[in-house]
Amino acid sequence: MPAIDPKDLKILITGGARGIGAATAQLLAEQGASVLITDVLDDEGQDLARRLGAPARYRRLDVTSATDWHDAVHAAEEALGGLNALFNNAGILGFGTIDETEPDSFRRIMDINVTGCFLGMRACAPALRRARGGVIVNCSSTAGLQGYGGLSAYVTSKWALRGMNKAAALDLAPDNIRVLSLHPGPIRTPMTDVIPGDTAAAQPIARFGEPEEVARMVRFMLCEASYSTGSEFVVDGGAVTGQVLRLQA
Repeated sequence: MPAIDPKDLKILITGGARGIGAATAQLLAEQGASVLITDVLDDEGQDLARRLGAPARYRRLDVTSATDWHDAVHAAEEALGGLNALFNNAGILGFGTIDETEPDSFRRIMDINVTGCFLGMRACAPALRRARGGVIVNCSSTAGLQGYGGLSAYVTSKWALRGMNKAAALDLAPDNIRVLSLHPGPIRTPMTDVIPGDTAAAQPIARFGEPEEVARMVRFMLCEASYSTGSEFVVDGGAVTGQVLRLQA
């Protein structure tokens, strides 16, 4: 499909009340997109929608609920005049080695990070077909490109999402729907407040990224990456490239 003008975007964003989701909603709304912000953080989501004004609306959405998804897609088509884009951004972080992680904790992380995205694509695909094509961006992580100790469930979920992204891209290509995965590194959001500040010290770009930097990548994926599907877009300060070693002679 050709490049999309942001003014023509009608997008549903999950986890949109803060962090990367909120930054993306703000950037797209400022550029003329119609945005349905969804989250379970009602006060923050409603406040953001009010601040962004007419192009934005808020609706509560628990991404693990197929019923919520059905209702949210219907609401998006009604409020936005259609739906041609989905940003599956909602996710949670969980710490624990493979033998420390409780089964219930593992299941919860998988339910939100993987099943939530599956339900979103399943629910939105018919609407995107009605729009004669569209774009889905699934938020994975650098944890979907490499392993991290002490994050066994989170790493598993992000690798699973990476694979599901490729399967969905093949399934939906005949319907003119592109499906892409986003792989942020350490980004300064409420979810990463618990991560030590020196985590990025050995990266080529030795700092945490800002949500606005990721939002600009999402905008590119949605609007400009017209010849890409099933592809992985990394915004990580070079984290997966390797570490910068500062050796002394």
